[in-house]
Amino acid sequence: MIVNPARGPFHFRAPSKIIFKAIRGMVPHKTSRGAAALGRLKIFEGIPPPYDKQKRMVIPAALKVLRLKPGRKYTTISRLSSEVGWKYGDIVKKLEEKRKVKSKEFYERKKKQARLQAQALKNKATELKDIQQTISTFGY
Repeated sequence: MIVNPARGPFHFRAPSKIIFKAIRGMVPHKTSRGAAALGRLKIFEGIPPPYDKQKRMVIPAALKVLRLKPGRKYTTISRLSSEVGWKYGDIVKKLEEKRKVKSKEFYERKKKQARLQAQALKNKATELKDIQQTISTFGY
């Protein structure tokens, strides 16, 4: 039997497409409700610029150290994608390293600023004592 591979099934190689296809299998995508849910879904490789400045949340139940047994074999979606032919893993890794360096610099500046502010409050505590009492009467 001769089959034209251009007609499908298509085997996507990018991690975002692999995840999208997996999630689509879990959602009733043929209904309007499921299609709307898939339309709201955003999947990226790495953390793109508008989202790299937002504070990230961690779901403790999903952490690798809590979910996988020690010594258990596992793989990452990026490695899987690279092995099936995705060519941009190195680029994403380089951009992630650059983002982590920027994030670390920002965090160091933030810590330094907080330390300076705490020191300034401590230095001026006696001068601000009567002002603090006035403010506390108003409930602050």
